[in-house]
Amino acid sequence: MKKIQSALISVFYKDGLDSLVKLLHEQNVTIYSTGGTQQFIEKLGVPVVPVENLTSYPSILGGRVKTLHPSVFGGILGKRDDNQHLAEMKQYNIPEMDLVIVDLYPFEETVASTTDEKAIIEKIDIGGPSMIRAGAKNHKDVVVLAAKKEYAVLEGILREQKGETSYEQRRAFAIKAFDVCTAYDTAISNYFHQSAVETPFNKEEKIMRYGENPHQSARFFGNLDELFTQLNGKELSYNNLVDVDAAVQLIKEFTDTTFAIIKHTNVCGVAQRATVKDSWDTALAGDPESAFGGVLVCNGEIDKATAEAINEIFFEVLIAPSFAADALEVLKSKKNRILLQLKQQPNVKEQYKSLLNGVLVQGLDEGNYTEWKEAGGRETSAAEKDDLTFANLICKHLKSNAIALVKNKQLVGKGCGQTSRIDSLRQSVEKAKQFNFDLNGAVMASDAFFPFNDCVQMGHAAGIVAFIQPGGSIRDNDSIEYCKQNNLAMVITGMRHFKH
Repeated sequence: MKKIQSALISVFYKDGLDSLVKLLHEQNVTIYSTGGTQQFIEKLGVPVVPVENLTSYPSILGGRVKTLHPSVFGGILGKRDDNQHLAEMKQYNIPEMDLVIVDLYPFEETVASTTDEKAIIEKIDIGGPSMIRAGAKNHKDVVVLAAKKEYAVLEGILREQKGETSYEQRRAFAIKAFDVCTAYDTAISNYFHQSAVETPFNKEEKIMRYGENPHQSARFFGNLDELFTQLNGKELSYNNLVDVDAAVQLIKEFTDTTFAIIKHTNVCGVAQRATVKDSWDTALAGDPESAFGGVLVCNGEIDKATAEAINEIFFEVLIAPSFAADALEVLKSKKNRILLQLKQQPNVKEQYKSLLNGVLVQGLDEGNYTEWKEAGGRETSAAEKDDLTFANLICKHLKSNAIALVKNKQLVGKGCGQTSRIDSLRQSVEKAKQFNFDLNGAVMASDAFFPFNDCVQMGHAAGIVAFIQPGGSIRDNDSIEYCKQNNLAMVITGMRHFKH
């Protein structure tokens, strides 16, 4: 345990700092500071030593140089168990710095608000990262805070432990400080590379209650306020966010009025109709059992009639671009129900997945098909083409192996996450039967090729009249020939949509 007796404070963001400064003063900590932070502390009525008293230099070069001096960095980096260090610090009148509270100039915020390169470059912090890294390096003796969200954390520790910190606590603060510097440097590098791709970990961090299961920790890096206005409900959970992402990715595929129901990232009900209410009723009818506890998404305004219909079932989240005032009144009747107004689609270019001892990065699965090759026993009709296009997009958002059965732009049966394609087809046909759908005249989409003609045969037996698949199997001709022999339509797209 080490007691904090001196602190160096120089921050851009001062909100929340006053309580910590007053506590440090109560615990007889000598405070050193600069510029605006010094004035802030003085206004609190707390004694503060200007850093220039240590350096014998004022802030110079328009504020570019004020802390870069041995009297400052010696106090941070000096080892308290090294006699030579202690002797040199005494020789040069360098005070020990037990606590360093420093944040960084708002570089990313400046980039977001202006294209003026001079202004952007002036927000590249030099002294801040250096002091943070120095404090983090010497965490055996020094506590370092690099973000305003840590003010309250340290205050709690100092109150509880009477001004002392443990090595484990100092190390934890150091790790967070290094993370801040890494993200800051990455943002600067991205700017100078004019990179359109932003790494996920240089965004705002949010600690979640838990992860996929209660025993797992979780964090979210990003700014949800850019995408949504939350109009009602509890805090979004890890699983909510995963399903919300799946819902948003699905709904952006459609321009006509569409309603969809997502369960465990798979779409279990989706329909396209002239009105939002009809779209909801038809989507729900596709699988009312799975809809329980799902995430709902629509690309049209939720009106009162739709809200009253939705209100009859239990769901976790509802996402829409707008809500009528009387619809909100109905939907807000349950305080934990999450209502999200979608302001804009996520502007991301890549997907990330951690595995083994690294991270996989890939581009998004964009598009529906690269070609429309009529390969069956006849041409598709206009209605069949509409249903096949719709079904293929739905299939793209189901876990592989994926099968989607569609009739009149309504998902009437689906199979997903199975270890064989024929199992997915069996599942989709059984789903359709469970809710009394007549598959005669329906169409089928598959996310990958048919390795055998068994799926086409089973689909035909169930009433399917048109198929869409990417092709690419060495036995494509088996399925094509079956369609030709039985006057069935088949479209080859040339684009696979695996979703593992």
